[in-house]
Amino acid sequence: MRITTATMTDEAARDANVAVLPIGSFEQHAAHLPLTTDTLVAAAVAEAAAAAYGLFLLPPVTISCSHEHADWPGTVSISATTLTAVVGDIARSLEGSGIRRLVLVNGHGGNYVLSNIVQEANTHPGPEGPRMALFPRPEDWNAAREAAGLLTTAHEDMHAGEIETSLLLHLHPDLVRDGYQDADHLADRPHLLVHGLRPYTPTGVVGRPSLATAAKGKTVLTALTSAFQDTFTAINSPAAQGGEPGA
Repeated sequence: MRITTATMTDEAARDANVAVLPIGSFEQHAAHLPLTTDTLVAAAVAEAAAAAYGLFLLPPVTISCSHEHADWPGTVSISATTLTAVVGDIARSLEGSGIRRLVLVNGHGGNYVLSNIVQEANTHPGPEGPRMALFPRPEDWNAAREAAGLLTTAHEDMHAGEIETSLLLHLHPDLVRDGYQDADHLADRPHLLVHGLRPYTPTGVVGRPSLATAAKGKTVLTALTSAFQDTFTAINSPAAQGGEPGA
């Protein structure tokens, strides 16, 4: 696991006004990727952003809303209500220590509730501006795909496919099992919320992991780190009714 090793004196010296919380999952990623794939990706993106923009890096939330994968061994979920409570508790604790802004770095597409959490947190931003942001946005992922020359779209490559396998080949090649070269499976998922993923794939793959390379994964991570600038600027912007961003 990539997890912060900073001390209290490190954070005192950093004096960050924005914290970054990676949120992953613990769910099946076919036979070639670990259950922690989304957490490893979220943690790597958050770590890179924290280093580039001087943020307070938090340890990852490792279990989230993976209910669409419940039919496979190894998948563990918490409810959307629990995830909402966890994020809210963390945000309030940060505010108590003087850090008012929090960016959620989401590594799992099924965490739909995070969008609502961020919207609600920013309903009444106050004079210091927004409280939360969510990263990466769909446009950030799409731009990273294009930069890395991925051959699949986000819809085609939903799970354990080209982008996730590429990222793991770059970040943790020792965790990628052989067999991904022949694991491609494409499928539409018209009623994913009703039936879960199982009716649409026998292996858990929706995508083309055979196209994955470590070089693509490295470029995706670099592109996402650069794209974070826009989210960093947004969360440090003044509130709509006026006021200045925090120091």
